[in-house]
This record gives sequence, structure tokens and C-alpha cells, in this order.
Amino acid sequence: MGQSPGRMMTRKNSQFLLWSGASAQRIQIHVVVTSCLLLLSWVRTRWALLVVFWLGWLGMLVGAVLIILQAPRCRDLPPTNWWNEGPLYQIGNIQVFTDTHNLKGLEQKISSLSQLKVKGLVVGPIHVAPPDDSMNLRFEEISPEAGNLEQFKGFIQAAHKKGISVVLDLTPNYEGSSGPWFSNTSVTNVAERLKSALVFWLNEGVDGVQLAGVERVASIVPSLWSDIRAIVQNRTDQLPDRRVLIGVTERSSAEDVSFLLSSTGVDLLISRVLRAGDMDATERARAIQLLYSSHSQTNLAWSLGGRAEGHLASLVGPTMVKLHQLLLLTLPGTPVFNYGDEIGLMDEGTTFPKMLWDSDEELNGTLQEETAERLSCRRFFRGVSELRGKERSLLFGDFVLLSNSSSSLAYLRVWDQSERYLAAFNWADEAVVLRLNDAVLPQQAAVVLSTNSSALPADGGVDLTNMRLGPRQAALLRFPYTG
Repeated sequence: MGQSPGRMMTRKNSQFLLWSGASAQRIQIHVVVTSCLLLLSWVRTRWALLVVFWLGWLGMLVGAVLIILQAPRCRDLPPTNWWNEGPLYQIGNIQVFTDTHNLKGLEQKISSLSQLKVKGLVVGPIHVAPPDDSMNLRFEEISPEAGNLEQFKGFIQAAHKKGISVVLDLTPNYEGSSGPWFSNTSVTNVAERLKSALVFWLNEGVDGVQLAGVERVASIVPSLWSDIRAIVQNRTDQLPDRRVLIGVTERSSAEDVSFLLSSTGVDLLISRVLRAGDMDATERARAIQLLYSSHSQTNLAWSLGGRAEGHLASLVGPTMVKLHQLLLLTLPGTPVFNYGDEIGLMDEGTTFPKMLWDSDEELNGTLQEETAERLSCRRFFRGVSELRGKERSLLFGDFVLLSNSSSSLAYLRVWDQSERYLAAFNWADEAVVLRLNDAVLPQQAAVVLSTNSSALPADGGVDLTNMRLGPRQAALLRFPYTG
């Protein structure tokens, strides 16, 4: 018997539904399987990326370590003292330095001195010392013309707040004609009295002592000299910071100065080694090289002028002041200047001329020109002094003599991987051409500053194999470390 059309449709519909359900189920299974496969693939990819990341990081770390190991090691900074970090500024006569003529006036000038980037002030002598009269010598009493102890304390505090140290000149017979230590028979007595005075002034906060004629007392009473050195140079619980012992000698030969520096044991020795008679550039270079090769540069001091000799401008001439400022501030050691050397102060018949300060008064044409020249000189001094205080090659770099003749000199200051500085000088009245082609030099260097900015402007380039310096001209050049 045949099936009716209705039953046949129902059966087909049922088969279709069964087929559709099976297909959907298969699709769902396929989707689930595909999702699982995709998830598994992403997990594997993520792990692979993570492995690649860490391998890359590890590779960079290994590379960095290899670079560090293969790179040249930086030199350890040398041990230095505060007096190696900047110039010393001598004020031998308080009365002519300020309008108040005393220590209070000196205190009021501390900010101006700080602008020069000086590291220490060498003051005095200011103690009571009648000329050639050892019996009335009073180390611990300030001369009334210079001020009093309270003013001195205020001055010390003001200087220390600006990071400036204070050295007191305690030369016994500083106004007499029988020598700084009086006669030979008085040396023992004076040296013994000096010992207690040193303790007194160190307790008042001074950062060091200067003494002239050190070779005399060191040779006549060596045991007392050892005591003097120990009092100043040895640290104690009460005085934990380093104090400087500065000697002053009239000797000018490099050999004599070298011997005294070793035999007296002073920290610095101010001498006439750069201002001997008719010394030319060749002899000057020889003296510098001898002292540099024989002593640590932390013990070398360079000066022109002083309490007895007068001011830089009077010794070398006004047109040569900047040249000699550059020389002193770039040699390996501590530069020592007389008050007013930064502005080209002239002696005018006395080694203690009145210090000239900026004024608000209206000036005529001539005075305006003189003031402008003083300010230019001061800016030059401050610029070189500031460089010396922050550039390692100038602070404690090696000294390399490049060229010298009877009238010219060129040397290099080099520290490790820091920028190099080249100082060049021409003392002659005519131009000179320096041909500097040393293996350590590049062909080109940049001008940092010069005594004639028209001829050698700052930031200009210079060919070191053909460098022209005009008459009485000097320049400071710079070039980078290249490995």
C-alpha cells in the first residue's frame, strides 16, 4: 500500500532536521577544534616571542658587558687638595685694598673675589711686628691699622661661606731689612714663638700659613722647622681638614727651587723661577719641564710678582698682562696672583698701589677707556679661571711640551678621555707661525679664547700645522678626545 503525500513530507522533514542537526554539530566541533588549534598556535607564538625577547635582551647585555670590558678604562682621579682647585689671590696690604682700609672692608669684597673663581686668599702679614725688633714681635696680635680679631673672624666666616679658604702670612720680620727671620741669633727664639702662634691661628679657622725665607729657618733650626710643619700639615680631631704650608723664596733657578721644595717639605713654594732676569721662552720651558718632571704638580706653584716684587702689569707691561694670566692659569700646578693682577693694576712707584674698584661715577673719555680695559682684563681672567676650575685637563692633566723657541711656547694639557687644551704664546714684537704636527694632535682645533679676539675669535677653527700668532699674543685652543 502506498504512503500518503503528507506522511512522505513529514518523513523528509525529519530526515532534513536530522541532517541539519548533525551538520550544526559538526560545525560546532569544527569551530571548537579550530579555536583550540588557534589558541595552541597563539600560545606557541607567545612563548616563541617571549624566548626571542629574552634572548635578545641577554644578547644586548652580553654585548654591553663586552663593550665595557674592551673599552679603555678611565684613569682614577688623582688625589688633590683645596689649593690645587683654583688660583690663590694675595692681599699683602689690607689698608690699600678697600676704602675702609681694614679687615671689615676685605669682608665686604668677598663676593667680588668669589666671581674670579679664586680658591684661596693669602692675607697679610697683619700681626704686630716692629721692623727688625724681634723682642716686640707679637704673632697673635693684629696690627691696629689692619683691624681686630672680631673683624678677622667675620672675614673668615664670609670667605668660607663662598667656598674660599684663607691663608695667613706669618712671616716674622715682614717690614724689616735684616731678613724675614731677623738675625741668625734670633731664629731659634722666633721659631719657637711661632709654634704657639700657629696653634692659635689654626684654631681661629685659618686654612693655612705662608712663610717667607723658609730655607733659612729649615737649615738653621731643622728640629723646630719639623715642629712647625707638623703643626700646620698634620690633621687632628679638632682640625680634620687639610691645611696648607706655603713657603716663599727669592731663589730663581729651577734646580734650587726643586731642591728647596724637597728639602723644606712645604706644600707649595712660591719662587722667582718664572721671573728670572732676561729669561726667554726656551729657558722658561726648561724650568717648567724640570719642575714638572721632578715633583707632583699638586706641589707646584707659579707666580709673577708679589709682595716684594710688585704687580704683574708693572713687571711685564700692560699689553702682556692677559698673556701671562693665561700662562699662570694653564700651567700644571697652582697659580698665585697679586691683588689687582686681574685688572692690570700698575705699581705707580709703590708695590702696594691702591686697589681700583668699579664706580658709578660718570667718567671722562680717558677714564672710560681705562675702565673698559680693566673690565676686559678682568673678564679674561675670570674666563680662564672658570675653565681651569671645571676642565679636568686643566685641573690636573698631564703637561706635554709641544714647541718652544726663544720667543714662543706651546704646550698641551691632557687628561684621560677629557677634552684636550692647547696653550700657545708669542712674546716677540713680530708675528710667529707655529707648525704643530705632533702625532697626538689633530690638524684642526677650536679657539676657546685669545688675547686678541679680532685675530683669533672664540669658536673659530685653527690649522695647527700653520697657526699664526700675532705680536705678544696668546691663545687657548681645544679639541676632543678621539681614542
